[in-house]
Order: sequence, then C-alpha cells, then structure tokens
Amino acid sequence: MGNKVVLTADRTCDLNKELIAKYKVHDIPLHINLGDNTYDDWETITPEEIYDHFYKTKELPRTAAMSVGEYTDIFSKYIDEGYDIVHISLGSSLSVTHQSSKLAAAEFDGRVHVVDSCNLSTGTGLLVIKAAELIEQGKSAQEVAEAVSEMVHKSHASFVIDKLDFLAAGGRCSAIEAFGANLLGLKPCIEVSTTEHGKMGVNKKYRGKFNKVCIDYMNDIITKYGEVDTARAFVTHAGCDEELVESVKSALVEKNIFDEVHVTRASCTISSHCGPNTLGVLFMTK
Repeated sequence: MGNKVVLTADRTCDLNKELIAKYKVHDIPLHINLGDNTYDDWETITPEEIYDHFYKTKELPRTAAMSVGEYTDIFSKYIDEGYDIVHISLGSSLSVTHQSSKLAAAEFDGRVHVVDSCNLSTGTGLLVIKAAELIEQGKSAQEVAEAVSEMVHKSHASFVIDKLDFLAAGGRCSAIEAFGANLLGLKPCIEVSTTEHGKMGVNKKYRGKFNKVCIDYMNDIITKYGEVDTARAFVTHAGCDEELVESVKSALVEKNIFDEVHVTRASCTISSHCGPNTLGVLFMTK
C-alpha cells in the first residue's frame, strides 16, 4: 500500500470553488504585481480591480510565478503529513511556474510528481479533474501523473476576444493590429497548442456582434477535434455579461453532448492577459 496522494494545481486552472472542494484540489495562487504592490490571485485582488486600474492608467500588472522556495514550502507541508503529491502546472511555454515546481519537486526523492498541463485555464482544469478521479480510484501519485501526462494532448483550450486592447498592452499583438481588428470588428479565436507546451496562436477571425460570435465559435470548436469526451465541458470567461455567458451555456447544453457543462470565471493571471469580454469553450477528446 502506497502513501496517500494529495492533488495540487496552479490557480490558473480556473476551477470554481465548488469544483475545487468536490475534487479536493489544493490550488496555489500566482502573484500579481501592480504598481508597487504584490497581490495573490483571487485572494487579495480581483480581475475587476485589474481592469479598473488598466482603464485609469493604461498599466497592466506583471504576473509573477511562484518561486522554487514557495513551492518547496507548500510541498513540504503535505510530505510531512505523509502524502505523495501530484502537482499540475500552468503550461511551461506560458510561465516559469512549471520549472519552479519541478525544481522544488526534485528535493523530495520522487514523492512529488509534476505534470506540465501544456495548457491554461480550464484546459488545465480538465486535467486536474481527471487526476482527482484517478486518485479517488486509489492510484499512486506516479500512476496518476503518468496517466494524466498521456491525456495532455486531449485537452482543448481556445477562446474568443472582443477587443485586443489587453493583448496589445501586454505586447502579445501590436497596437496597429489591435486598432485594425477593432476597427474592422474582428474577434480572433485564440487557440492553445498542447504540442508546443501552451503556446497560443490565432485559429480563426470572426466578425460581427460579440454575442453572435460566441455562439458561432462554440458551434465551430466542438466539431473541430474529433470524438469528444462527453464527461464535461467548461464555459470559462474573463468578465463577460452574465446573459451572454448563460446563452452560450444554454446553447451548449441543448446540443446534449456533455454530461456536465460548468461555467467558471478566469483567474486574475489569465484575465490580465486577455481582458474582459473573453470567452472560451473548453473540453477534452477521447
């Protein structure tokens, strides 16, 4: 009989409090540096506060990874309580958090198993839930980590963005590109590549009212990758109108593909890069 297993994940997995509790996930907030202050994601700052600050000052926060020492302290606590650990990190192309957690894990003689989700938001969250289900089945930490690593390429994250102001301010697209897209009413679909450890690229550009674009995008994306894993899907957003979010969820539920459709709100770390009026439909394939 092996040790008990505990599941940790970066808070950028964007699972809501109900799911965090249900699946016994210990989520770890990344840091947000804004002005002269440092905050912890969702604990001492909200996405709305970041948005307000940006619109007043045009200054974006600098998101900061957890340090090796911080991960070491967190892992130590569970190791001392007799647990082995599975930790699922934000994609390694997106942040050094993965590397920090790997370096911290190396200090615990194979008792901490780190999985690079190669993803972000509930693209990571889907893998976190799979890990939780395997732990519930009595699998060892190593078995869980190996199984989830094999699933990474099956988790699909994408989202549509209404306006590119935050991407431009963060240097992820030029001001000219943002101005041109906003002028033409273009709404890009950004897709995460799990084969490139979480790098993002434009999949398709939509045009029209954002409400309609979100429905068109949802219809396109769920038929893109082949046979879907029907267990669950997420509608994850960075501060969209409640009516819009509900309309996308309802349209997805009506398709009767998924057993569960969850709505979650993007963390501060994710929100600060894309800005409000960003929405994704995220799910896995078989």
